Amino acid sequence: MKPNRLFTIIVALTFIAAVISMPASIPIKASLGSFQIDTVIRRPKFDFTLFGKQITTNFDLKKGLDLQGGTHVVLQADMTNIAPENRSLALDSAKNVITRRIDLFGVSEPVIQTSVVGDNDYRILVELAGVTDINQALELIGKTAQLDFRELNPEATQAAFLSDFIPTGLSGQHLTKAAVEFDQQGIPQVTLAFNQEGAQLFSEITKRNIGKPVAIFLDDYPITTPTVNSHITDGSAVISGGFTLEEANNLSIQLNAGALPVPIEIIEQRNIGASLGAESINKSITAGVVGLGMVMLFMVLLYGFKGFLADVALIVYGLFTLALYKLIPVTITLPGLAGFILSVGMAVDSNILIFERMKEELRMGRPFKTAMELGFGRAWDSIKDANVATLITSFILFNPLNWPFLNSSGMVRGFALTLGLGVLTSLFTGIVVTRTLMRLFYHPKKLMDLNTKK
Repeated sequence: MKPNRLFTIIVALTFIAAVISMPASIPIKASLGSFQIDTVIRRPKFDFTLFGKQITTNFDLKKGLDLQGGTHVVLQADMTNIAPENRSLALDSAKNVITRRIDLFGVSEPVIQTSVVGDNDYRILVELAGVTDINQALELIGKTAQLDFRELNPEATQAAFLSDFIPTGLSGQHLTKAAVEFDQQGIPQVTLAFNQEGAQLFSEITKRNIGKPVAIFLDDYPITTPTVNSHITDGSAVISGGFTLEEANNLSIQLNAGALPVPIEIIEQRNIGASLGAESINKSITAGVVGLGMVMLFMVLLYGFKGFLADVALIVYGLFTLALYKLIPVTITLPGLAGFILSVGMAVDSNILIFERMKEELRMGRPFKTAMELGFGRAWDSIKDANVATLITSFILFNPLNWPFLNSSGMVRGFALTLGLGVLTSLFTGIVVTRTLMRLFYHPKKLMDLNTKK
């Protein structure tokens, strides 16, 4: 692509990134004699409809627990009464229940993770950012899941409501296990197995409800309402309905939350104030500004006008990275800010390698344009190797596949994510943006003639 056209694209992308990255409001006050300015520039909101759904985007940074304030809770799952082969499934079911309870409580963007330490230590880590009524939240997530089967009240009208379903006496303690299987056509379905007492109760329920719905409630919330097709006497049942595999898995996990009830105990709770977060943000911003200023000054002093162009690319890098954080969105934590600040220094590494390689080509007597193109081309191998090594480290720290033998901390993952995004963005700005600026604006001969005239 021609440099002029590429430069136009970069300018357009930079403008968009600057709009997204700007604060929600910027107050401007100035006074010059009788001329006074007192106004506020506000970041625009974007309201649009996508696939029939109204979407409002204001591009606010998503803050983590340590910056926004809130509560960090560690829950211990008691697996004493759960068979060893079912404990992993029971832990996932307990996590699913807690996630749904917190969603109903109204906590925005909670972080909920499972952790297994050794053979007998099963934990659920919960981070609730911005929670004020923490006692109510803890009471909500600390309860054991309750599963029960309900039938339609004989006096209910045809347009039945949830309140028209009445308990049958069949509950999660009678359900042995729920599992996902496939029918003869390969369509996922959920199978239920009851113990002896549950089989008898289920037989009576299906006998009097043929052709009628039987609702399954978890914590007084209906998770499925299948219709009884026949009288079932063997204590096993199948719930079908054209499920996708994901839907069948989710239903199975919810049913097992009652079939494999796991008592939950709060073993650790930390409250973090928003004032600590504000102080951390201010200090991190100060560190970032100082670090960025020193890097930019170093580049100008060492490489002159080339360094200035690299600094322009560095500013573009900062805008692009911050815009990415808001668009994805990335939950910004204090370690995440550290990852961003670290990536600022790494963002100019590629420029230093390129400029030094250009010097070597010029010392070999090559024309500047040839030396510049060779500098970018031959420095690429070193740039690629260095950044791939950092990306591999970021991948291991982020642990996207949730491998149990690697880190699962949200704070460390925040650092890894911001560092990884910073490295990827720096590859674009360090190679494409700097190269385009050099091709268009760096002409040593013209600069020398200008200095001579002065």
